[in-house]
Amino acid sequence: MRPKTFRGGIHPQYGKEMTCHLGIETLPAPEQVVLPMAQHAGAPAEPLVKAGDTVDLGQKIGEAKGFVSVPVHASISGKVLSVGPVSLPNGNVSVAVTIENDGEDRVFPELKAPGDYRQLTPERLRELMREAGLAGMGGASFPTHVKYNPPEGKRIDTVVLNGAECEPFLTCDHRLMVEDAEKVVTGLKALMRAGGAEKGIIAVEVNKADAIKALEKAIAGDPQLSVAPLATKYPQGEEKMIIRAALGRIVPSGGLPIDVGVVVNNVATAAAFADYLATGMPLISRVVTVTGRGVKQPKNLLVRLGTPIQKLLEACGGFAEEPGKVIVGGPMTGPAVYHLDFPVVKGTSGILVQSRAEVAGGESMACIRCGRCVKVCPYSLLPNFLAEFAEQGNLDQAEAYGIMDCRECGCCTFVCPSRRPLMQLIRNAKGKILARRRKSG
Repeated sequence: MRPKTFRGGIHPQYGKEMTCHLGIETLPAPEQVVLPMAQHAGAPAEPLVKAGDTVDLGQKIGEAKGFVSVPVHASISGKVLSVGPVSLPNGNVSVAVTIENDGEDRVFPELKAPGDYRQLTPERLRELMREAGLAGMGGASFPTHVKYNPPEGKRIDTVVLNGAECEPFLTCDHRLMVEDAEKVVTGLKALMRAGGAEKGIIAVEVNKADAIKALEKAIAGDPQLSVAPLATKYPQGEEKMIIRAALGRIVPSGGLPIDVGVVVNNVATAAAFADYLATGMPLISRVVTVTGRGVKQPKNLLVRLGTPIQKLLEACGGFAEEPGKVIVGGPMTGPAVYHLDFPVVKGTSGILVQSRAEVAGGESMACIRCGRCVKVCPYSLLPNFLAEFAEQGNLDQAEAYGIMDCRECGCCTFVCPSRRPLMQLIRNAKGKILARRRKSG
């Protein structure tokens, strides 16, 4: 059967061969962690601790504020050194709790495994998603429980697990599916029960044949579950694209997956939920791919949240040469960072080190009207015009041309022969439009 896909998209240099065959290694807990209260979309958590307090592994140190929010938990045991502002790779500032490791990994005594998902009600499972601090681990970091509380009149019939991992160089999800397929499937079943869904699909690009094989073995005999092989193309893993490819359903302009009866979660989110149900330990760690030609020994590392990215790079032997750019995430959507003290958070899927030769390029020039950006746009937009409207400050025209439907995948910037920063221009304009909407009430 021909792999499923969507219109548009690109085929960048994937670079996954550097780490796709490398098993997950556990990085020892660092001397201290920095845990931002804004590790998720929505309202930041509110700190529950103060400097001088002693905390245990898995203890809640930040309480969710509002419905679209999740708590934050201590990823080590030790002493709270400070509670104050820190900068994040995306340019935002968050209050963070800094903890000094006492080396004991003393587990918070009130933690208790919730037990078999089949014995829990859907309502209780949704509560547990929030208590576990679950937020999308593919990068968007949207609170998981919110997706399973749809508006009145909307119903979930299918849960799609995103195992596409289409972002170049990243292989953390690939290795998780290969090494912990049973856990991924258990998490999917729990998510389905929470949402009342009859069908579960794990969508995986065909360049991960070993992951597909492991998952098919794990779901064998369950008629409600299936693995959907997808064509290898970027951005195959974007929510609307994966729904279209795996199910043939089209999310309407301005709409959400729930509008077509679907919830999409990352495979790592499902595995984290399974872990929590089995152990009671909330989300305190994740797998991160450290890779690129600028690092000596690329690896897939299981890392405590709050670990400085410097520690990950040291575990990989450091820089192979003077780096041209260090990116948190993948090369298409991840921000470049200006120092190495930024902490790993729930949405940190990778650390990519590019050499100076890889980032060298010419100056941006005027648009030559070649139309390449239009051809590759998965959302059928006109990125060239949207960027021009953004430069001119013509937000009304940009909005009329559908700028808010852009999901900032970066395909347009990737193919532009004039090296125009199309995605950045569009992203800035979207931010101004949202600010204007909030101001007008």
